[in-house]
Amino acid sequence: MGILESLRTAATGLTTNKMRAALTMLGIIIGVASVVALMSIGEGVQAMVAGEIQGLGSNLIFIRADQPDDATAPAYVTTDDAEALADPFNAPAIVAVSTTVQGQLRVSHGDEDTTLTVSGTDGQYDDIRSLDLAMGGFLTRADLDDQARVAVLGWGAYRDLFADGEYPVGQTVTIDDIRFEVVGVLEEQGGFGTEDDTVYVPMTTAQTRFFPQRTLSGQRPVAAIYVSAADEGQVDAAVDQIRSVLRERHELAVDDADDFSVTSQQAVLDLASQITGVLTLFLGAIAGISLLVGGIGIMNIMLVSVTERTREVGIRKAVGATQRDILLQFLLEAIVLSLVGGLLGIGLGTVGAQVISNLSADLVTRVTAGTVSLAAGVASAIGLLFGVYPALRAARLQPVEALRYE
Repeated sequence: MGILESLRTAATGLTTNKMRAALTMLGIIIGVASVVALMSIGEGVQAMVAGEIQGLGSNLIFIRADQPDDATAPAYVTTDDAEALADPFNAPAIVAVSTTVQGQLRVSHGDEDTTLTVSGTDGQYDDIRSLDLAMGGFLTRADLDDQARVAVLGWGAYRDLFADGEYPVGQTVTIDDIRFEVVGVLEEQGGFGTEDDTVYVPMTTAQTRFFPQRTLSGQRPVAAIYVSAADEGQVDAAVDQIRSVLRERHELAVDDADDFSVTSQQAVLDLASQITGVLTLFLGAIAGISLLVGGIGIMNIMLVSVTERTREVGIRKAVGATQRDILLQFLLEAIVLSLVGGLLGIGLGTVGAQVISNLSADLVTRVTAGTVSLAAGVASAIGLLFGVYPALRAARLQPVEALRYE
C-alpha cells in the first residue's frame, strides 16, 4: 500500500468520528497556540529591550567608579579623568566625552513641588546619549563657563511642573531654593531610562551649588563618564585606551584590580539579549507542557481507536495488508491529528499575539518564522512520538484473534 493510499485510509478513519477527532486536536491546538503566543511575547520583549539600548547609540561607553574588594581608599572617577580621556593623544578612538553628577533635590514651579533627579552635565551629553529636544535648546559651553543658572527638563519633569500645553522655555523653576531659567525640554524617552524625570543644569553650577564634594587630592568626583567612540568598529579599541589611561592616572600597579568599570553599549545589549532569550525559552517551555498533555490525549484516543477497530484490522490483514500497512495507517492518523491541530493552533496563537499587542501600547509581540517552525515541528513530533505505541499495537494484532474480536 502506497503512502497516498495510507493517507486516504487514515483520513477515512478520522472522519468516521469527527467529534472525537476534533476534541483530540483541541489539546494540540491549545498547546501550540500557547507556545506561539508566549514565545511571541518573549520575542517582543527582547526586541523592545534591544531597541531601547540601541537607541542610546551603539558606540556609547559608560565609566563609573568601582571599589575593589581589597581596596582601603574610596574609588572615584573625576572631571580630570574625563579631560584626560578627551585628549586625542591619549585616546584617539574617542570622539566625545561627557560627565555627570547627580542627586535627588526639591524642584518647584508655581504651586507644583516635587523631588526630581538633578544632574549636572555639559553640552555634549545630549549628543552622546542621543537625546532629542522637544523645545528650546540644550546646555552650552558658555553656560558652563559662566556657571549659569539654566536648566533643561526631561519630559516627565516638564509634565510634573507645568500645566498641559504651557510653554516652559524662558520661565523659571526653583531647585533647592535657587531659581533657574528653563532653556529647553527633552523629548519623551520612555523605556527603562530615568532621563524623563531628570533636570539638567551646567556641571560647574551643579558642583558649585549642589554637589561640592572633592576627593582627598582636591579633584571633583563625578557619578559617571560617558564616552562616544569614533564608530562602532572602534569600541573595543576605545575600551582598551580608557583602561590604559585611567590605570595610569590612578597609579595602579600591574597586579592591582581596576578601581573603575568600563561598560560598552554592546556589552549591555549582549547581556540583555541573553537574559531575554532565556525568558523566551522559559515561556516556551511552560507552554510546551500543554503540548505534552495534548500528546498524551492523542495516545489515549488512538489506543481506544485501535481497540474499537480490532476487527477492521483483522479483515485488512486477512485480505493481504502487512504489518507495515497497518502501522503506517495508524501512525499517519496520529500525525494528521497533531499536524492539523498544530496549524490551527498557529493561527489561533498568531491572533492571540496580535490581541495582546493591541492591548499593550508598550509591547509589540513578534511572531517569527522560527517560532512558527518550532511549533509546527513540535506538534508533528508529538503526533509521531505518541502515535507509535498505538500503531505498533494495531500492527501486531494476529488476524485470527482480531477477526474473533467482538
